[in-house]
Amino acid sequence: MDVCLSYSYQMDDEIAKFIKRVNPPRVVIDNEVCKNVTVIKVDSANKHGILLEVVQVLTDLNLTIKKAYISSDGGWFMDVFNVTDQDGNKVTDEIVLEYIRKALGPEESSCFSPSMRSTIGVKQSVDFTVIELTGTDRPGLLSELCAVLMDLHCNVVNAEIWTHRAKAAAVLQVTDEATCSAVTDPERLSKIRKLLGYVLTGGSSSRRSREPKTLVSSSLDETYADRKLHQLMFADRDYDEWENHVDDEDKTGRVVPDVDVSNLHDLDYSIVMIKCKDRPKLLFDTVFTLTDMKYVVSHASIDAEGPEAYQEYYIRHADGSPVKSEAERQRVIKCLKAAIQRRVSEGLKLELCTTDRVGLLSDVTRIFRENSLTVTRAEVKTKGGKALNTFYVRDASGYQVDAKTIESIRQVIGQTILQVKGGNTETKPSSQESPTGFLFGVFKSRSFVNFGLIRS
Repeated sequence: MDVCLSYSYQMDDEIAKFIKRVNPPRVVIDNEVCKNVTVIKVDSANKHGILLEVVQVLTDLNLTIKKAYISSDGGWFMDVFNVTDQDGNKVTDEIVLEYIRKALGPEESSCFSPSMRSTIGVKQSVDFTVIELTGTDRPGLLSELCAVLMDLHCNVVNAEIWTHRAKAAAVLQVTDEATCSAVTDPERLSKIRKLLGYVLTGGSSSRRSREPKTLVSSSLDETYADRKLHQLMFADRDYDEWENHVDDEDKTGRVVPDVDVSNLHDLDYSIVMIKCKDRPKLLFDTVFTLTDMKYVVSHASIDAEGPEAYQEYYIRHADGSPVKSEAERQRVIKCLKAAIQRRVSEGLKLELCTTDRVGLLSDVTRIFRENSLTVTRAEVKTKGGKALNTFYVRDASGYQVDAKTIESIRQVIGQTILQVKGGNTETKPSSQESPTGFLFGVFKSRSFVNFGLIRS
């Protein structure tokens, strides 16, 4: 039996390779057919996860997906994406267009081959140490973590931090202060893990949460930071908060996404329908969640031309069956709602650009904490010796950040170094929730619209 199975798998693999050789991936980019968007068409032999890889490429280029029509039922994968750049214009940069053709096309470096990571900026590295953290969120947590790392003579070169429903997750890339390379000493790595774990346990006695988790490694695997953050939050069961959710508002009175799942029994599909306020990377977050939960997207239609996004997915299990029970249906709904809201950026957006140095992140977050600001989300990057950091902050009490407080902070850090971007999206905290809770959801719910698959 084992021999037959092995032979079958080998045959399947050879058939897949043959199909790819005969019908290599085809990418067509059209800037003429539509007035305001660039149309990208991708045709390829189908495989599980291919939709996620294509969406990842477009997302990493900071392209806005206005519409998408997806069909990957059977052995062929056909997608059409209407995209714009960050400014809402057609994509005309020939370097970007050529990159898309190579990343999605038949070359060996495309996303359809195992080496796709190198084409979009993620590669194996021992130049830094990767730290993954999950625990209970609280005001000043990021500041405390950064202070510990500075005391341990570690410099944070890249980081992404999310908070959602009183939980926090982070993926940090740090280097040794002296060598500017990865920390490799086992005893030192153990000490980093122990002290960061100690910080994560602080303040957890008053909240219902799992034990904090700290993972320290000396290299980066092939998982993107945002994928890993979703997985960390999922493992920490941040979606459980939706279990007793019965109306359109969460415990703080904030409106949550509309998500519905129903079965088409005659076609053996489950239909997932999502309506929520549009934002960057929304499509990636929902596609990743469905893929990570081992669902296959057979067809999909995406419409995000206005302020709200409408997404409709026709999904199955890998064995071809639809959602099998009410409990599974509710779990899909809860997980998608959590995935959508994890990346919602509430608070005042602050951008910091200055020469990087050891302890910079610790100093900045300490100043935030001393001025009663808490960080709800952060993205830290270092490029060419420059620190390029984005913070979303709010008052520790949950109220709007006072303009005088921000100006005072800017005077300390440097008004040309720290810039205020966008408006403040905070609202007064509900009396039903602790003012230090970290909650998302800023859009108004309307009646759910079944917009259907858009046909060519």
